[in-house]
Amino acid sequence: MFNNPFQRSQKASYSALTFSQNETLPSVSEFISVSHAIDDDYIRQLKPNVPVSILEPQKLVKRTQKFVKAFTGHPMYAVKCNPDSVFLEAMYHGGIKRFDVASIGEVRLVKGLFPDAKLYFMHPIKAPEAIYEAYKEHGVRAFVLDYAGEVDKIIQATGGAKDLELFVRIAIPKNNPGGNVATDFSSKFGAKYDEGVELLKKCRPLCKKLGLSFHVGTQCHDPSIYAMAVDYAAMIMIDSGMNVEALDVGGGFPADLNSDQKLPPIQKFTKAIARSIKKNNLEHLDLLCEIGRGLVASAGSLIVRIEGRKNDLLYLNDGTYGGLFEAGGAIGLAYPAHPIRRENKPFSGSMAPFRFAGPTCDSVDMMRGPFMLPDDIQVGDWIRLEQLGAYGEVSRTDFNGFGRIKKIVIKSESLSKKGS
Repeated sequence: MFNNPFQRSQKASYSALTFSQNETLPSVSEFISVSHAIDDDYIRQLKPNVPVSILEPQKLVKRTQKFVKAFTGHPMYAVKCNPDSVFLEAMYHGGIKRFDVASIGEVRLVKGLFPDAKLYFMHPIKAPEAIYEAYKEHGVRAFVLDYAGEVDKIIQATGGAKDLELFVRIAIPKNNPGGNVATDFSSKFGAKYDEGVELLKKCRPLCKKLGLSFHVGTQCHDPSIYAMAVDYAAMIMIDSGMNVEALDVGGGFPADLNSDQKLPPIQKFTKAIARSIKKNNLEHLDLLCEIGRGLVASAGSLIVRIEGRKNDLLYLNDGTYGGLFEAGGAIGLAYPAHPIRRENKPFSGSMAPFRFAGPTCDSVDMMRGPFMLPDDIQVGDWIRLEQLGAYGEVSRTDFNGFGRIKKIVIKSESLSKKGS
């Protein structure tokens, strides 16, 4: 019998890993559930002095249904994007039955909500204890990898299981034309061409189902990048000479952040993928994707208050250590900004570009934007930042004691956990 070195210590170690769902979410000082839209008058009446996260699950149900219909394969939701159970239930209701999980915490969370959901452990580097528990206790069979050491780890932690689904993750070359993305995931994960070929050969005799996986990068605006990535993956499959049964085209489907430059509709992306699949004679493959931001971003927004102003620099009560992590640093997303006057009267200033500073004492807590707002905006006014259903909640910390928020969920109709 296969001797699993992790098995002996499992019972002792799991108690230390016990996971509360609430630990994935920020510290909520007040939770409000409403059945109406949140307009400027409502914010003025609420007079929030802490950031307010607004979630619209019914909007997410409709967007999920639209994507499920457009994508020719099986979409997975990337749980890391927003693990709030309100959103997970909305997507399940909208037709998402498969989930991309990156940790044992996410495995436990999703299995606790949806026991019948299929989970794909798509983090390329996993703890052996996490692999063991996912396989033995939660029925996870699909695992991704991008180097030989991870193959050995998976085989060892699962006791030489014969029913594995192994996905080889490849890196997409940076020199693809038009490949500008907010974050290049291939800089951290993914096997190079020759490595991918060899990994397919190594995995084939060790698994029941063999797949190939890639990720074009966060916030990809160009549908042709997906088509080129499928072409690249097809060449690796051919050169390996192995029988491959599945292809995961990853995530990167964008949120609409720029009002001046509209994104192509989601059908442009799904059709580009479908055309490349057909061109490369890959219709027989089980086609998957890992959509995250492209689903949940539009179903969330964030209300912040201006606490100070120095010319074009607005000091807010939330920032990069809170819900605006992706607005700062190397990513620098400029979310659509809607001003809300403290008093019920219109802004009279012309639109101007602004920078933001968060509430902490850290000078890293800066967001270059530009965020377009009226030039007469003042201290005490609020700003509603859109497209923050993605990553805003999960990036929040309590650094400097600024972790408290209000949360409003707009429920226009009852959503069943099990959905339809």
